[in-house]
Order: sequence, then structure tokens, then C-alpha cells
Amino acid sequence: MGAWRDAAVGVAALLFGELSSLAAEPASTIRVPLGGETTVDDTSRNAFGNPAANLRDERLSDFFVGNSFFKRNWVQAPASTGARDGLGPLFNATSCAACHMLDGRALTTRHDSAARPAPGLLVRLSVPGSDEHGGPVPEPRYGGQFATQAVQGVAPEGELHVDQVVRRGQYADGTPYRLIEPRYRLTALSYGPMAPNTMLSPRLGPQIIGMGLLEAIPEADLIATAQRQASQAGSVRGRVNRVWDVDAGAVVVGRFGWKANVGSVAHQTAGAFRDDIGITSSRMPQESCTAAQPACLAAPRGGATGAPGSASDGRPEIDDRTIDKVIHYTRTLAVTAQREADHPLVLRGARLFEQAGCNACHVPEQRTGTLNGYPELSGQRIRPYTDLLLHDMGPGLADGRPDFLAGPRDWRTSPLWGIGLIGTVNGDARFLHDGRARDLAEAILWHGGEAEPARERFRHMARDDRAALLRFLNSL
Repeated sequence: MGAWRDAAVGVAALLFGELSSLAAEPASTIRVPLGGETTVDDTSRNAFGNPAANLRDERLSDFFVGNSFFKRNWVQAPASTGARDGLGPLFNATSCAACHMLDGRALTTRHDSAARPAPGLLVRLSVPGSDEHGGPVPEPRYGGQFATQAVQGVAPEGELHVDQVVRRGQYADGTPYRLIEPRYRLTALSYGPMAPNTMLSPRLGPQIIGMGLLEAIPEADLIATAQRQASQAGSVRGRVNRVWDVDAGAVVVGRFGWKANVGSVAHQTAGAFRDDIGITSSRMPQESCTAAQPACLAAPRGGATGAPGSASDGRPEIDDRTIDKVIHYTRTLAVTAQREADHPLVLRGARLFEQAGCNACHVPEQRTGTLNGYPELSGQRIRPYTDLLLHDMGPGLADGRPDFLAGPRDWRTSPLWGIGLIGTVNGDARFLHDGRARDLAEAILWHGGEAEPARERFRHMARDDRAALLRFLNSL
């Protein structure tokens, strides 16, 4: 299994001119597989689809059943296949895998049309205010997520269009670069005009490896990291988000989603089934139709527990046993091993990553606590490169939309494990919350706010040092 090379250096900061003179190798090596004992060594296109390496044999059958329901397409009710009907009435995708291709990231555009957004690029909607749990208030006519597809007899909410603006800049050595800034338009609205103060937030489906490990990190550890950052000098000031969780029936610390707006894998899974595919469950039994959408409200419902029913049945379209297997599958997807961990450029890049200050938010190491029912994920020493906290990323990435305690400029630190395999798994390697960054260098150059000092250190590096840092990131 691969490991990351940890640099033990006694330098708090580097002047820009000193970055190119760093030694080729860090002073010490720490052999910690990225996903602890769950780590698998797979560099193929299916690298993100493995069960945790230490998953017990008797639990593998549930993993593969969950995998089946994760990948299969749902169909419109009524249908002869009662276990897989109930699609929509409004939806963005027909399966979980449509937004997480091969358990990786969503594509930003369809293969058949460069101008047509793919299903995994979603737009969240809300109006000012907070709901009863402190979360966003859905737009009155269109709800909390814009649906571009619908079943027969129901009109889709409209069309999503993405325009692009080019931003030009250059590195300190004069090398030019171009950043692509997307602009979003919602057109052909089927249910009337949106509220004039509607806020939009595009979200791209991320890779989903290691989610159970992230869920097992104790809340106290995340809070302690935020407190430590607040007490230290520098710009980094991470904060926890506090969100409503349907499984706990309480407010918890958020750790999933681009704004840490979800607290558990179970809530994330149930929410994606309902909002993305239109499949209800006992955790989220109500369809996402609004009062302005009578055809949606009247459309037939599916039923995983029997024959298709009417809109008034109230039966969930995916039963508890099935969705629990999908949750199990998502929790126990393995983390891939680091590649070329001992390569001189990777070692050099690891040191540059730390000296640039990237590790202030992308905290290399975490330890998991006890996750009930999952001894395989408990007590693990892992290297996800995230603090799971919210950080102000500046105006360039702002979406203008709050989400619980996350402000319009706040984004959760994304884990970096597996990031170098996204191109292999998905072909289309795009980064950040809406896929605007076409490579990892662009992703860094979009960083602002608390991350601006780290971005500027990267921008002032010599070309060879930039290449080494990116080589390190691509090894993860």
C-alpha cells in the first residue's frame, strides 16, 4: 500500500525566493496508508469501487447488493418491477451512479453535447431566511433543487445553461494561465417566475470513497481543530457547520457536502435519493413537489413494498432494508493507496505542500473513533487531507447562498485522497464545487480568502517546484 511522505521541518514560513531551494526529500517518513486498514491498491478505472480491504466476508454480500441499487436505473411508476419504480416525478438523474460515475465525480457536460450540463451538476435553490432547523428556505415554486427532468405527464422545472467567462493571470515567473468562470442561467421555467431574491448554488457530485471513515472522525476532534486554528496566527480560521440530521433527529456537526451541510452518510443517501432521483424513503417520505406543481403532486408513486400506489399512499419507494444496504455500500467503499510515494518529485512536492501552508486546511492525518456497527472503520489512523471545516474561500468562489452556518463564501475542505485517480476513473478530471477547474493547478489558483497566502506561495514558486507539488497531489 502507498503512503504519504511527511516532512518534518522547523521552518514556519518561506519567502517566495526560497521555495526553489528546498531539499529534495523530507527528513522523515511516516508509512500510513491513506485509508488505514481499508486501503486498496488499485489504479484501474474501477479503483473507487472496491469494498474496504478489511471488510468482513459476511458483510460483502450487503456491499454488493447496495452496489446494485446504487448503479441500477429507477423507472417511472407504475411498472412491473415494483422494487425499482417510483422515479421522479421531478428528477435530475435516474440512478446514484449517474451523479457518481464509477463512484467518482460527476461529469460537467454530457459526452454528446459540450453545452449541455450532465445530471451530476445540480443547482440548489433558496430564498433568504432559515427553516425550522436553521437550514435554507426552498424557493416557493421550485423547491430546494432545480429539476431538469420529469416523468411523462409532468413538466420539468426548466433548463440549466452554463456560460463561461475567461479570467487571465500569470505566475510570478511570467507564465500565463487562464481560469474559466462559469455563469449559470435557468431558462424555460415551467411553473412561473422564481422569487426575485432566489439564490443559486451549483454543486457537482464528488467521488465518494472513504465516506464511512470521515463519518467516524469524532465531532470533538473537528471542534478541537477549529479551536486550534482560531488560536494560531495566520489567515486560516476553520469553523464547524451545525446541521439537521434526519437519522439522529437532532442538530449535529456537518461533514459531508460542499458546504459541510450534511452530517451523516444515511442523511446524504436519503437526501440524494429524494432530491436527485425522486425516490422517497422512511427517512424522507415526502416528494419534492411544491404547491405550484399539481401534476407532480398527482403523479403515481412507486412502492418498494408492493404494487405501485397513488400520490396519497405515503409508502416509501425504497424500503428500509434496501436503502440501508446502499448506505452500507457508500460507507464501506475503500480508499485507494498512494502511488509513487517514494519518488523524489513526490517527496519534494510533499514538502512544498506543507511549506506553502496547504496542510493548514488540508490536514493530512485524522483518527477515527467508534462508528457503531462498523469495527472496520473504527480506530483507524487515516490520511484524508481535510479538516472537514468551513473556510472563507474569498469572493471568486462565492455562490451567494448560505447553508445552515455556512456563508456564501464558505466551503468545506475537500478530502484529497484519490484525487490523482479522478482522470483515470472518470476521464473528465474537473475540480472544485462546480467543476470549473480543469486541473489541480487551476483549482489552487481559484483559492482565495483564508487560502490566499497559500495560493500566492504556489503562484510564486519556480516552475519545477509547482510541478513537484502537483506531482505529489496526483500521487494521492
